Amino acid sequence: MSPSLTRRVCAAALLLTSVLVPASASASASASQPADPGTGPGRTVQARLLGEKTVPHKLAFQGTTVGGLSGIDRNPCTGEYVFISDDRSSLQPARFYTARLEVDGRGVRAVDFTGTHPFLQPDGSVYPAPALGDGRAVDPEEIRVDPRSCAYWWAQEGDRPQAAGPAVIQPSVQFASPTGRYRGQLELPANYQITMQERGPRRNQAIEAITFGAKGKVVTSAIEGPLLQDGAEPDTANGALVRVTQQARGGRILGQYAYPLEKIFAENDPDSPWGPDTGVPSILAFPDQPHRYLVLERTWVAGAGYKIRLFDATTHQATDVSKIQSLVGRDVTPMRKKLVTDFDTLGLTAVDNTEGMTWGPDLPSGERTLILVSDDNFTPEAITQIVALGIR
Repeated sequence: MSPSLTRRVCAAALLLTSVLVPASASASASASQPADPGTGPGRTVQARLLGEKTVPHKLAFQGTTVGGLSGIDRNPCTGEYVFISDDRSSLQPARFYTARLEVDGRGVRAVDFTGTHPFLQPDGSVYPAPALGDGRAVDPEEIRVDPRSCAYWWAQEGDRPQAAGPAVIQPSVQFASPTGRYRGQLELPANYQITMQERGPRRNQAIEAITFGAKGKVVTSAIEGPLLQDGAEPDTANGALVRVTQQARGGRILGQYAYPLEKIFAENDPDSPWGPDTGVPSILAFPDQPHRYLVLERTWVAGAGYKIRLFDATTHQATDVSKIQSLVGRDVTPMRKKLVTDFDTLGLTAVDNTEGMTWGPDLPSGERTLILVSDDNFTPEAITQIVALGIR
């Protein structure tokens, strides 16, 4: 989560609306423009709330402060779950947690943290705090367990500095052992790189989403917001296009596609010093459909609060934009998507800054559970909320 949104959450109110309709977009139209129901990703996915659990604020665990949980995944080797904290080593070194979750048809019954480890740099040291200004600080946002080796792949956004700020910190997807030891990193597409020629990701809108598909053969990542060269950010009149990239495990690009991000759902409070913030914080591959994903969209608007929506999207028949330098004015076919749920309709006690999701256990009902986590940004006005949905 961006530092500016960390400040904004202190003033956030919760106001969401919902309607279950399909959505699509073109490069020149709003992403919320209705689509022909027959052009969506397939049979409509349905979701219902099973239950939720709130982790105590700033829970002390093994010498660390639990919070800022931005990503979650299940480890098939242990049956436990792993969470990534987006603490940039400000409180403690950048780190992850393991936990046992008891999840069934009645929701999240228990959350028991079992361990924590810092992410290590190639030289074996922990990541320093940003205040040191040595260019090595990171912004952890997403974690996935490699289905083949059960090693951890984690994404961090890097940093595009202000004009007089420190050096550029490039976004990355790194590999780590279950104890946090550095094992390498994925070669990312060239257009994911931050440049000072006004190209690449905007500040705090780089990689927040990665997922494994095709039994671990394909790694898919999503940029949180539109690249600088791809046009303006969403507003109340228009959505935007963000890039989703499929890669082989070794880094070879298999395809890159334009995902249609929704327009801003409400006018921003004109008296607020903060503008709206929106993007894709998480993407999750369907286990047996390599071109199909659940995509989480998270929006915050001053005076209106959070809107969290879950979409069913596909790259099938979408234009491969990996060779297109800029999407502005280009006639491309974006990924098709359908709304699965708007969180305001689920009956949650609160709708907060949900950023991570993963598949949970199958239920006797034939549903599969979807486990989501919210990032509290370490502020008392927000919560660390773990939600279980039944997905049919």
